[in-house]
Amino acid sequence: MKKIFTGLLLTSILWTASPADAATTQIKIDEVVVKTDATPELKNNRTMVPLRVISENLGAQVQWKDSKITLSKNQSTIILNLNSQTVIKNGKTEHLDGTPYLKNNRTYVPIRFIAETFGSQVDYKQGIVNIATKPLLIGNQKIKALHYEYHMTMGGIIQEIKGNSYHHDMFEIFQQKGNKVEAPKDYSWQLNLDTPGSYYKLGQYDFMNTDNKSIQQFDIYSLNQAFPDELLEGFPKVLLHDVSNNSWYIFSDSAVQSIQQLINRATNNGFNKIISNTVV
Repeated sequence: MKKIFTGLLLTSILWTASPADAATTQIKIDEVVVKTDATPELKNNRTMVPLRVISENLGAQVQWKDSKITLSKNQSTIILNLNSQTVIKNGKTEHLDGTPYLKNNRTYVPIRFIAETFGSQVDYKQGIVNIATKPLLIGNQKIKALHYEYHMTMGGIIQEIKGNSYHHDMFEIFQQKGNKVEAPKDYSWQLNLDTPGSYYKLGQYDFMNTDNKSIQQFDIYSLNQAFPDELLEGFPKVLLHDVSNNSWYIFSDSAVQSIQQLINRATNNGFNKIISNTVV
């Protein structure tokens, strides 16, 4: 009887620890653990992840129509349907290795197929899904992190944003600059209340290489509007300073808002952390 019980216990342990039924506990993208409110799952030996992980951290655009999901990034497009293994990839019909489904108001999709379609590499070990995406290259140098600095009344804060898709998206926004202009006569981190046409820096953005050196720096400045309108006529509201090339451009409020949305998204998903805080 003892031998029978021991055999049943061993069988139970082996069944519980079977890789095919093990739960996926973490998703890592570019070595960062993704914060998500929905746990990844393993279905029929296929890792299924919440759709938001794909759209927010791999930089894919998502469109919904009824039960059809369209994912697009760069020149690649995937069209999925809930509860169907048929997928249209770049105009050609293919067969998915996992079926998209809805659970607790969250859409789950097969991570490997989608990530590899968008040029990423996927590895699964011991309950952790590791996704490696293509880094941003500036002057043939790989960007490892983006440092975002801003100042308050007393002191400043530097945040480090990781994740290649965030670097790509942020750099793309900075390329949406307007016409080139002359440098303003008065600009700094501080708000100058004495000079009409003065600018104060909203934020500094440094794209850092693998040696932790700044390869490209952009600064965003906002016009001090604490003066009558007639004194501010002709002054752009927002300016972009390409520090690396010492060039100034007109920038837009919408671009500034898009940058802040990316920073907020990176923060919520675990890709942003404070590395320096001198605020008193």
